[in-house]
Amino acid sequence: MKVLGIDTSTLMSTCAVLDGDRLIGEYSLSQDMSHSEKLVPMVKEVLDSLKLTINDIDLFSVAKGPGSFTGLRIGIATMKAFAHLTDKPIIGVSTLEALAYNLPYNEIVVPMIDARRERVYTAIFKWEGKSLETIMEPCVLEVDKLLDRLNSNHEKIVVNGDGSVVFKERIKDRLKDKVQFSTIGQNMSRASSICELALLKYERGQVDDFYTLAPDYLLETQAQRELRERGK
Repeated sequence: MKVLGIDTSTLMSTCAVLDGDRLIGEYSLSQDMSHSEKLVPMVKEVLDSLKLTINDIDLFSVAKGPGSFTGLRIGIATMKAFAHLTDKPIIGVSTLEALAYNLPYNEIVVPMIDARRERVYTAIFKWEGKSLETIMEPCVLEVDKLLDRLNSNHEKIVVNGDGSVVFKERIKDRLKDKVQFSTIGQNMSRASSICELALLKYERGQVDDFYTLAPDYLLETQAQRELRERGK
């Protein structure tokens, strides 16, 4: 089974193709161009390099958030269009779960995505053998509240994601020798992790409907806030 995965939830655009249990191509790029400009050309370049077409893909997978509102909309809309065009299944994957999946063999993994205003999108995961279990569901938290919880409840922690970079000095100061930071390569979104998690979900029959698959923002968009405020 060939799986195409993308993640556009952060500044990094990343695209990968799995063929069964083999990663056969992956492309990641972070630059000033918007996802709308670079995503489809990136997918085409990866497929062309592998001598594949979009019709050769058996399963489409996409990061569904949390993360950049605009990036998530672009990524999900693109993959839903591919799934609809080819009549193939699609699966949305948590961005935070995919970040944690970058770090196997570490007991407690805490991915962090910068949500601005001293907050991060985060969750707490624990590896049980080869399975990644959720200890704290994805949410948005003030950084200090997250660090309080980690300091009180866990002894050995690995963190990754751009939030762990933005708040690195504070994390080091608060958690001291309890915390370990990921390597640069595992600190960013990787489409290969999206593909692997989607394949696991597919094997369990957890396929999404491309009509109803939607971004998981965790925060209200500006438009939603304005609509709510007008209704008061």
